[in-house]
Amino acid sequence: MSDKTKVTHKVMITDTILRDAHQSLAATRMRWDEIEPVLSQLDEIGYYSLEAWGGATFDTCLRFLCEDPWDRLKNLKKYLKKTPIQMLLRGQNLLGYRHYADDVVEKFIEKAIENGVGVIRVFDALNDVRNLETSMKAIKKYGAGRCVCEAAISYTTSPVHTTEYFVKLAKTLEDMGADNICIKDMANLLLPFTAYEVVKEIKEELRPETKVHVHTHNTTGTGDMINLMAIQAGADIVDCALSPLGNGTSNPATEPLVATLKGTPYDTGIDINKLLPIVNHFNKVAARLEKDGFLSARVRKVDINTLLYQVPGGMLSNLISQLKAAGKEDKLMECLSEVPVVRKDCGYPPLVTPSSQIVGTQAVWNVLAGRYKTLTAQYKDLILGKYGKVPGEVSPEVLKLCTAHGEEAITCRPADLLSGELQRLTEEVKSSGYYQKEEDVLSYALFPEVATSFFKWRKARETGVDDDMAKNSDGVYPV
Repeated sequence: MSDKTKVTHKVMITDTILRDAHQSLAATRMRWDEIEPVLSQLDEIGYYSLEAWGGATFDTCLRFLCEDPWDRLKNLKKYLKKTPIQMLLRGQNLLGYRHYADDVVEKFIEKAIENGVGVIRVFDALNDVRNLETSMKAIKKYGAGRCVCEAAISYTTSPVHTTEYFVKLAKTLEDMGADNICIKDMANLLLPFTAYEVVKEIKEELRPETKVHVHTHNTTGTGDMINLMAIQAGADIVDCALSPLGNGTSNPATEPLVATLKGTPYDTGIDINKLLPIVNHFNKVAARLEKDGFLSARVRKVDINTLLYQVPGGMLSNLISQLKAAGKEDKLMECLSEVPVVRKDCGYPPLVTPSSQIVGTQAVWNVLAGRYKTLTAQYKDLILGKYGKVPGEVSPEVLKLCTAHGEEAITCRPADLLSGELQRLTEEVKSSGYYQKEEDVLSYALFPEVATSFFKWRKARETGVDDDMAKNSDGVYPV
């Protein structure tokens, strides 16, 4: 190990207990009343950051928890005086499921930082850096001196995704303004010795002040080994989750790593005794999530299929559900064998949302109806560049099928085809009568129907009048 990669300072931990942990294990169903009681204690632990916002929490707050995600962020900031609030952002997709115009992306990031976010981890599912340009520029613009820009590499395995590929990508992201580089192993496909090699070579390429942050899960049971090897290779920060909601499809548990590193050159400086009352609290939260059917033993087990087929756990369950709906459960092994073919033909995208669902669904169609006899609209869009540039080469034969009816592939950044949306969205929310603040427009931009339903609920709670029950003709509310 070279002097440059030799760790002589403590390793820092980002705890995901407030976001990725319950998103991965329990459908993102942790409520504010389960978060608030321990925030002051969490703030005293000495974490690098607490991942507490973004990802699926935004959608879930609005859709299922009757909670304004912006209010959650503001309330988090009231308690977290020392520890930065970290969020996960999907680049040009923000927290939604499509590309948004640049003006929406910039305003969203401005408001996220204004309301308390201190670290923004931003990634693109295809590792197309063009899809990160606007968000990274906005983070640097509005977050100067108060928000870290952490650019993430979506890790995957393929002939295209070599160590050299990841090193080059890391350097590109640093040159774009990233303060930290995150290796985001969302599917737990990164193996421990590979983690050492990738971290070591990235660390040697970057400037000394650029931190390397490793994010993995424990789906395949390798998460702790990945973190340990990454730390020895020079990783500055690793993601963990407190044990009540750690391991399995979540992130490796915090407490074992803290204990392992204690007294070594990598000592985190965290007092494990201070974690105990917090762990006890989240044990109760986990019990509630299990009782309500959101947390099952299945997601806590090692998933050998991910290791064997390089298919993430969530993608596997989606394949099974599609086949079950078609009464073709016996075709699972054929579908698993078809996934690598479909993925290769569309240029080896990382299997993360949305590409994992797109590739999986096309594989099912190929098995049930014949290879590429039916092309899903999403698979065609992926082939045609509408999600961004895929890492590898697209199959010429499949591209020909996708353009058979006059469709054309695009080579520009997908968002370049979008006109500004912010003014129109603002007018729509204001005309609805539900507008209270700028953030409402951003909620509506991401989830129009869900946000509108939430706004109606909010107004009914505040006024005691349900708009859906009021008579439109005379405005009289029926008793």
